[in-house]
Amino acid sequence: MNPRVLTVVLSVGLLFSSVSLAMQLVNLRPPGNNQGYEPQQPIAYSHRLHAGELQIPCQYCHSGASRSKHAGIPAASTCLNCHQFVTASLGAVRAADEAAKKAGRAPQPVVSAELRKLYDSLGLDARLQRDPQRPVTPIAWQRIHQLPDFATFDHRAHVAAEVPCQQCHGPVETMERVRQQASLSMGWCVACHRTTKATPGGRPLRPSTDCATCHQ
Repeated sequence: MNPRVLTVVLSVGLLFSSVSLAMQLVNLRPPGNNQGYEPQQPIAYSHRLHAGELQIPCQYCHSGASRSKHAGIPAASTCLNCHQFVTASLGAVRAADEAAKKAGRAPQPVVSAELRKLYDSLGLDARLQRDPQRPVTPIAWQRIHQLPDFATFDHRAHVAAEVPCQQCHGPVETMERVRQQASLSMGWCVACHRTTKATPGGRPLRPSTDCATCHQ
């Protein structure tokens, strides 16, 4: 190959490699920084509907937040507290009733496709009764907020300090599908500890900035 042509080819290859490497470096994040992460969940659970429109308190579902390091994912049986009665949206039920009325037949129970996934995971039959022939399969929810192994976060201390859930998790009551709102970086956490002096109710606070608080 002509040396001049070879030089041009190698130069172009080096240029593309440099651009590719630069793009990868730009996208590098510190461990645990998955800001914007918004995975699709096995059931399309709407926080906008439940936490926003229906105003269900966060700790009704995430009951571990006040007594454990981890807020936890609610058991499917917690969902069933409501969804043994509510099997579809009001709009879907009304539409089905109207269609049955026009067809001159009795209305049939309406079960949404997403809630059917919940009932199937619990091994329930059409009457929402436990069917021994149906396996019970845990719902494989995708975790969104996860710190690196070398850091720890205790929900109990923050709930006791009256820290609003939205301060770390963002306005979940507006999210159709939850995403990681904050970076959860060490600098982000330390800045909050340094500037927070009292609870929303006015009780004085002295959040620790000792390394051992989060790196145990």
